[in-house]
Amino acid sequence: METLLYLIITLIKIVLIVVPLLLCVAYLTYAERKIIGYMQVRIGPNRVNFSAIPGLRKIPGFGQPIADALKLMFKEIIIPTNSDRFLFVIAPMLVMAPALAAWAVIPFSEGGWVLADINAGLLYILAMTSMGVYGILIAGWASNSKYAFLSTMRSAAQIISYEIAMGFALVGVLMAAGSLNLSDIVAAQKGSFLHWYWLPLLPLLFIYFISGLAETNRAPFDLAEGESEIVAGFHVEYSGMLFAVFFMAEYANMILISTLSAVMFLGGWLSPFEGIELLLGENWFTALLIRASFLWLAIKISLFLFLFLWIRATFPRYRYDQVMRLGWKVFIPITLVWIVVLGVAILAKIPPWFA
Repeated sequence: METLLYLIITLIKIVLIVVPLLLCVAYLTYAERKIIGYMQVRIGPNRVNFSAIPGLRKIPGFGQPIADALKLMFKEIIIPTNSDRFLFVIAPMLVMAPALAAWAVIPFSEGGWVLADINAGLLYILAMTSMGVYGILIAGWASNSKYAFLSTMRSAAQIISYEIAMGFALVGVLMAAGSLNLSDIVAAQKGSFLHWYWLPLLPLLFIYFISGLAETNRAPFDLAEGESEIVAGFHVEYSGMLFAVFFMAEYANMILISTLSAVMFLGGWLSPFEGIELLLGENWFTALLIRASFLWLAIKISLFLFLFLWIRATFPRYRYDQVMRLGWKVFIPITLVWIVVLGVAILAKIPPWFA
């Protein structure tokens, strides 16, 4: 009976994580089109509205993600004649599944607001985020297309290269916090925003976020997709919902990278105003500023997501040799040097972060 109750509670928690995440994925596409539209002095989506809902009636284009989803659901899924049908269909799921599974260890607030509070949470994140490349490899192979296969090789080289830099950046966080548990990593950053890891680990934060752009195939590292090219990339043979799942995984990974950046470098759910009650006194306002933990996490995630969109609207696509040079000759050496500096700081017990 206890096992059944535990399974039911776990399923409820999974639904409470996955459903809002999929809604965020849908409306992140809307936010991207509107924000980049404003940056380029355009209007963006403004036709599809929820006219029957008074509160949403005046938001232009707010129903566009729903319209896009319905359109893709009714589009035909065309499977190439000589392709491996099973691998062709399962490849998008292999890209999407790790992007969802990684959320099992993400802490949303203090007090155990996490699906699985495991001690090796950071290793689990590394394992999950590195599995998405297999879906891309299988997609290009199963399509039985030379263009898709060549793009798959290009994408795999890019993702594996930047996965190394991301891993070394996380090693720095592990050394600073002394734990692989994400809740413990957040707890180790308690204090004001000057105690968060963004300050002592600023190069690692920069490298982790830029590597996240490359891992998610976002501009200016979108060489895996090549949207403006005649042959789009590894998904060139895909259509309908199978095509949509690849892009759902991309946006889900964007949210995941932003969440991990906030958790490991910006204090997660911690308020930047900790200690403010000493200046203003203890009242409802200071209590709200300090204890609105999930709200602070959402604000930090939104900040990183805005950077994703801003970078796409600003930078042109890199050449492939530039992408490889940045990953192997710049990011990996910097992370290794900073890990050594960090180790010396820890051994010397330099306060306040590593005392």
